[in-house]
Amino acid sequence: MAHDNELYRAALLYYIQGESMEAIARQLDVSRSTVSRHLKQARETGLVRITLNAPDESSSRLESGFEKRFGVRTHIVTMRDSVSEVARLDRVSKVAVNFITDAIQDNMTVGLAWGTTLAAVANHLVSKRVSGCTMVQLNGAANDRTTGIDYVSNIMSRFTRAFEAESILFPVPAFFDYTSTREALWRERSITRVRAIQEQCELAVFSVGSFTSELPSHVYSSGYLDDGERTGLAQDHVVGDVCTILLRSDGSWADIALNARASGPTPTQLRSIPRRICVVSGAGKAAPLLAALRARVMTDLIVDLQTANAVLALR
Repeated sequence: MAHDNELYRAALLYYIQGESMEAIARQLDVSRSTVSRHLKQARETGLVRITLNAPDESSSRLESGFEKRFGVRTHIVTMRDSVSEVARLDRVSKVAVNFITDAIQDNMTVGLAWGTTLAAVANHLVSKRVSGCTMVQLNGAANDRTTGIDYVSNIMSRFTRAFEAESILFPVPAFFDYTSTREALWRERSITRVRAIQEQCELAVFSVGSFTSELPSHVYSSGYLDDGERTGLAQDHVVGDVCTILLRSDGSWADIALNARASGPTPTQLRSIPRRICVVSGAGKAAPLLAALRARVMTDLIVDLQTANAVLALR
């Protein structure tokens, strides 16, 4: 791997001074292919970050409509309808990384949910030199089949490596068997410490979970809910979740019985975090996304065009 000074010089000549790769190769006394590798490495390590600032008049009418109706800053990722759900999630995740990376600053505490979307986002993270950051898991991941540690720690470790941050896991079930167990555990000092850090978050990153999306949400595909609980949620008109807190289509959540056993932050608790970035891909998540918008859990939304249109069709 090339030294940072070599990457910086190549990037400076190419991106700032506008030199061609051939000219840079002559100046650095290396081959053109080496220059190309240097520039690629500079992007991958975060030494170079490319942003586009669109003029005001080119702002999407749909984005403006979302901002006006729901009060959230919205970025809509456009692509062909024929794009597969896997490719759609990949593209949305790549765009989301730019917004998340811009948002993370020195000495910031960042709350991370876990799930299919956050795992995809984590795969595209690039390094950013910040100091004193803490990444804290927002909701538990254990169930009667798994601790969830391997799955969640992979997401957390990718974020902590990208931002040289401290990682704090939340070693509790996604859903407790009994409300009394949650209440007791919430009094334990080790858990109280993590929850106190969660309350200090200045940024939260999460998605919405759906029963019906083509790419199944992890909480619904990995044994977190049994058949009886699923039946109860259907009877209670639940359409999805945010951080394992179940939501109805109107955004209500407080009187859903299972939420008394959930480990994640409620919409009220989420709203105490100054900035909250929600990343959503796939029209199958339109109903839970609309519920989350009505619950006012996000300040920023990154979503694909088809899903945004599907949300508006539900209104």
